[in-house]
Amino acid sequence: MRVLVTGGAGFIGSHILEQLASAGVEAAALDDLSGGKRENVPEGVPLFEVDVRDASAVKTAFDEFRPTHVSHQAAQVSVSRSVREPEFDAEVNVLGLLNVIRCCGESEVERLLFASSGGAIYGDVLSPAKEDHPTQPLAPYGISKMVGEHYLRFAHAEHGLIAVALRYSNVYGPRQDPHGEAGVVAIFSQKMLSGEEVTIFGDGKYVRDYVHVGDVAAANVAALDAELEAGKHAFNIGTAVPTDVNQLAALVMTAATEATAEAGKPVEIPKPVHGDPRAGDLRSSIISSAKAKAELGWEPQHSIESGLAETVRWFLRRG
Repeated sequence: MRVLVTGGAGFIGSHILEQLASAGVEAAALDDLSGGKRENVPEGVPLFEVDVRDASAVKTAFDEFRPTHVSHQAAQVSVSRSVREPEFDAEVNVLGLLNVIRCCGESEVERLLFASSGGAIYGDVLSPAKEDHPTQPLAPYGISKMVGEHYLRFAHAEHGLIAVALRYSNVYGPRQDPHGEAGVVAIFSQKMLSGEEVTIFGDGKYVRDYVHVGDVAAANVAALDAELEAGKHAFNIGTAVPTDVNQLAALVMTAATEATAEAGKPVEIPKPVHGDPRAGDLRSSIISSAKAKAELGWEPQHSIESGLAETVRWFLRRG
């Protein structure tokens, strides 16, 4: 197995590469470094500095590395940016995927994994959604992910690929960018460790399913060699544990208080304040990963408490 991870210098992709390296699997990263960082790529793993929108450059990387499997994580990940710039979202998330699919078909790739999104494509769900839940994407980001899943069917029909969509819930953990428009855990962690006040939008009763990035990486590794029939498959990757933003803020505050005290650098953390609600925010997004457990042998290993404690300590070490 030779695995090419697009977006491999980014948040999720770099964790996938780490787990592949630990398992002794030969892998390479493809990333334009617009959001990822070179230092995120494990030592000894080759990095192709390529934008997935550049078809010829993607083809060159495929020809040089000759992957048998591809984990496609490269994406435009901001919902709000997708609303402001739907054309850019489609260029990266749709045309970029098509470039990867074309290269898979022209090489010896057997299996393609695609980073999809449970929250973005299901819409508001009050109880854990299964993979057959109606899809109701509203923002261009969710629409592009749903379109991407349809192109996976094309990838199988045209090129015979085993094509797997992994529908992530809200991913958090070390290396998440606290400066972007996504990643509430990263934003809360950095601000609280600095003794800064955090703002909760609206009443804070927005429920999400938070899954640790290490568990998401493990799901990718499991999906690379799971026994799957030829065709297109979809798996939810989440915890089915509901946590609203008020609860999340309290958990991060506890983790930050404990981490700074243990480090001998206690910080006085102000209580969160509430701001205006954000238009378009889902009230509830929870997914069931029962199918992934049954068919991939995967289930999350991090509780929200242990995962947040690890994440906060990482941000503290990072300074």
